[in-house]
Amino acid sequence: MKKIVLVLASALIFTACAQHTAGVMGSSTGEVRVDNSSFAREVGVEQLKARQQGDLLQGSGVIMSKVSTDLRLQYKFTWYDINGYTLEDEASPWKSLKLHGMQRMQVMAVAPNVNAVRYELYVRKAFSN
Repeated sequence: MKKIVLVLASALIFTACAQHTAGVMGSSTGEVRVDNSSFAREVGVEQLKARQQGDLLQGSGVIMSKVSTDLRLQYKFTWYDINGYTLEDEASPWKSLKLHGMQRMQVMAVAPNVNAVRYELYVRKAFSN
């Protein structure tokens, strides 16, 4: 009986946490991934571009609202080297963004070092504790 309660409690905890981090991702290589389909009906990521800024790669993307209400979001750029390894991922924090109904906003970031060859832009819903 204790095992059943423990398993159910664990499942509830993991389920509750999962929706707080799931969102949408767009990659500079053209890949788009949806981890939360209901969130993807509210928010989209498009126009992902990359260019050289001196020796560093600069990435940009447009985050767009698909609903008429305000949205509190967070976004993050993750940079990768030629072998697919992340570059200084812990140094790239989630940034807050507020979109008004149907608003589109361009976000940009510069790679942490010269080894970056591509990036992924993640967007998720912001939750306050």
